[in-house]
Amino acid sequence: MTNRHEANNHYDLCVIGGGINGAAIARDAAGRGLSVLLVEGDDLGSGTSSSSTKLVHGGLRYLEHREFGLVREALKEREILLKIAPHITRKMDFVLPVDRDVRPLWLLRLGLFLYDRMGGKDSFPPSRLISLLVDHYGLPLRENFKKGFVYSDGWVDDSRLVVLNAVDAHEKGAKIHTRTICTALEAKSDCWEISLHDRIKGSSYKAISSMVVNATGPWVGRFLDGVGLSDNDHDLPRVRLVKGSHILLPRQYEGEQVYILQQPDKRVVFTIPYEQDYTLVGTTEVEYDGDPGEVIISEDEISYLCEAYNRAFKKPVLPEDVVFTYSGVRPLLCDKNKNTSANTRSHLIYHHKRYAPPMLSLFGGKLTTYRLVAEEAVDKLLQLTGKQMAGWTSSSPLPGGDFPEGDFAAYYSSQKEKYPWLPEDILYHYVEAYGSRMDLFLEGKESLEEMGCNYGEDIYEAEITYLINHEFAKTDEDILWRRSKLGLHISDETAQNIAGAVRSIVG
Repeated sequence: MTNRHEANNHYDLCVIGGGINGAAIARDAAGRGLSVLLVEGDDLGSGTSSSSTKLVHGGLRYLEHREFGLVREALKEREILLKIAPHITRKMDFVLPVDRDVRPLWLLRLGLFLYDRMGGKDSFPPSRLISLLVDHYGLPLRENFKKGFVYSDGWVDDSRLVVLNAVDAHEKGAKIHTRTICTALEAKSDCWEISLHDRIKGSSYKAISSMVVNATGPWVGRFLDGVGLSDNDHDLPRVRLVKGSHILLPRQYEGEQVYILQQPDKRVVFTIPYEQDYTLVGTTEVEYDGDPGEVIISEDEISYLCEAYNRAFKKPVLPEDVVFTYSGVRPLLCDKNKNTSANTRSHLIYHHKRYAPPMLSLFGGKLTTYRLVAEEAVDKLLQLTGKQMAGWTSSSPLPGGDFPEGDFAAYYSSQKEKYPWLPEDILYHYVEAYGSRMDLFLEGKESLEEMGCNYGEDIYEAEITYLINHEFAKTDEDILWRRSKLGLHISDETAQNIAGAVRSIVG
């Protein structure tokens, strides 16, 4: 592929959609030397990609549906992700109480036996059977749960994962245009003419790209319908839209373990220690046919999650105990199974063969395998154009993740020595969110006074400016809910101060 100057607005690849898959495809392609334009109608990760359960896992329950290949791939990707993003990921113990009315102990033992072995040799310890009446993990649980299994999986800050992929894509030459809508696509003999509208400036313009990828997640079908590319395409795949909702409760139990709770409907619900002060409970699975951008939790879902929690824990919770909720829409690749829980989490990369210039649409997929999906998509694009460029993302750290051996504790200690004037809680937040990138706004500073204005509760101008200048944040919501979860912790006064600062800096 030939890299072209932005002046003529001609790119090798235009990626439409700034969720995890779109950002990762842009990163992969830019790293292989392609000129890339990524356009996103809202903020990076503002849809499904910031509304997940935030787990990096193989999907233990998918083994019931014989999705062995998907589980194996996901377990391998789990290992890769924890190595390339040690600042925004971590291992966690998962406690699975045995509920014989839902699944017998032998079936769980068999599933975990396979789960332990399908990922190959990795750094996760094997599962083990415990007595919940004796082990400390059983303390918060009701006494009818006598046995359980403990195994390990991963956690990730999903919205920061999206942003870091986009940051790396940009630093490798990609152009990232947020709040920009693709209004039309027209196939020429050797390229695509792309009509774009900047929602902030209110202006419209065109770009030319040799290839296009539609990575719009739950909007994948709607986008194709809107630009007329689904007309008379009888082979076009479809997705089922499934709403997944979560609730946040005040912290309910001690420890950093996750509980995976089996439900009478054969689903599972996770309870996850979250943001120090909360317990995250989710997720639901409800068929959805509305606008994915307007999805909200229902009262029935809140009741379902509270009841799921109360079936397992001694201390009951009520819907009025819920302090925050969020919902997302997962685009599940349609298959013959009518049960949303059993619907495949696999993906399909569809080639629109009717058009001379290459175009791909991504259907389905799951967060854990995002990197593999991106690699597969770029491989396919290169294959269609007769090019060969090796993939690279499995061994290259995401921005901020390049600290020695991926050892979070050791890196935290080294940064504590480097910035002894930083309070420990602020330092921990910076290491956890930015990793080595914290040096970009801390280097050369020797006191909190040099961090600029304190907008309240130790949120400083230096951090906010960094997020705007380096991570594509344009509004206070971008900063407080996707670049971070500071919105859960700060007062209205601090939030208003930050909003004013963002307006002043962005203009």
